[in-house]
Amino acid sequence: MRRIYNRVERIAGNVISVRAQNVSYRELAQVASGRGVSLTQVIRLQGDMVSLQVFEGARGIATNAEVRFLGHPMRTAFSSALLGRVFTGSGAPRDRGPVLDENLTDIGGPSVNPAKRIIPRRMIRTGIPMIDVFNTLVESQKLPVFSVAGEPYNPLLARIAMQAEVDIIILGGMGLKHDDYLYFRDTLEENGALSRSILFIHTAADPTVECLMVPDISLAVAERFALQGKRVLVLLTDMTNFADALKEIAITMEQIPSNRGYPGDLYSQLAARYEKAVDFDGAGSITTLAATTMPGDDVTHPVPDNTGYITEGQFYLRNGRIEPFGSLSRLKQLVNGKTRADHRTIMNSMIQLYASYRESLEKMSMGFRMSDWDRKLIKYGERFEKEMMDLNVNIPLEKALDLGWIIMADCFEPAETGIPTRMIEQFWPKK
Repeated sequence: MRRIYNRVERIAGNVISVRAQNVSYRELAQVASGRGVSLTQVIRLQGDMVSLQVFEGARGIATNAEVRFLGHPMRTAFSSALLGRVFTGSGAPRDRGPVLDENLTDIGGPSVNPAKRIIPRRMIRTGIPMIDVFNTLVESQKLPVFSVAGEPYNPLLARIAMQAEVDIIILGGMGLKHDDYLYFRDTLEENGALSRSILFIHTAADPTVECLMVPDISLAVAERFALQGKRVLVLLTDMTNFADALKEIAITMEQIPSNRGYPGDLYSQLAARYEKAVDFDGAGSITTLAATTMPGDDVTHPVPDNTGYITEGQFYLRNGRIEPFGSLSRLKQLVNGKTRADHRTIMNSMIQLYASYRESLEKMSMGFRMSDWDRKLIKYGERFEKEMMDLNVNIPLEKALDLGWIIMADCFEPAETGIPTRMIEQFWPKK
């Protein structure tokens, strides 16, 4: 079977086209030109016309360049030697460590058979009260962190990476600034978390096609570790950069654009990655947290809009805090009834009182006279924001629940909270 071709039919941007037979989608190929050998990947099949994305860019490739198809998709090595290492989006070492080529596994495979999944049953503790208490992260969950540019979503993911009670952290960075990449690496190293972490980093200066590979390579490695019984947390940032890379290639391929120029299969592309989150029957699990920036803080933008139909809730990051209104973990009820008897009571009561605090703030801003109840709410709201909402707060779940009782007892009488008497008798702080 002939697998080498010597005629490039078309060069458009970083995409070249050749006529070839028996080629599969996402198969790799090598292009030999005057500058050396470049790696490419099949991104479209149309009859015998094959379009390939060139990793390093198509500059310098001639129309008589030799194209050799390799017969397999992108693969990544898998072993415990990956831990503590930093790689590019294509799996090449970024940390000047040795190249790993053992136990190669294909990336971008199908999601797990639902028959092999089990109902999520364990929480992942993070030490962040706005997650642990109010929007509990559940093992095998898939959640986006909706944010806007300038919000500390990368520091939030770094804190979760340091503190989450899991076995392995896999960070997939897409379109990161070099400073953000160094921040992740240095923060994890300084806090002793790099030894259980694997970083796949695509920077804004790297080839676009590598951006598309970051989620796939991260999740492929996560799946192999999960099958060995490990609890794996995959952190992805930023999925909007991933979608923009899809759009850039779709435009190069002259595809008919959909909403705001994104390809028509944007939902399927996002779902193929998010649906990798799984709790295996008799093995480990994959949990996914993915930062998604919203241009103009517009939740109807195609990327967050499509994401919301796929995931099991979302965290909204606004003003440097996880916003309690809008943030939602749809699976939290599967685990927060098993933590402590007062968990749901604290969760519901404190949010209801915080909503009343917001109403009192509006009254004050409009010049209305403040009642004693309003003043109590304002005192409560200020303490709640400072001692529980602030992302610098780092306390275990049980201490966060105790703190919730202390804050309410300092601001209200027991009857004013609406908490059932049996809970008051058991948990209300004794003066």
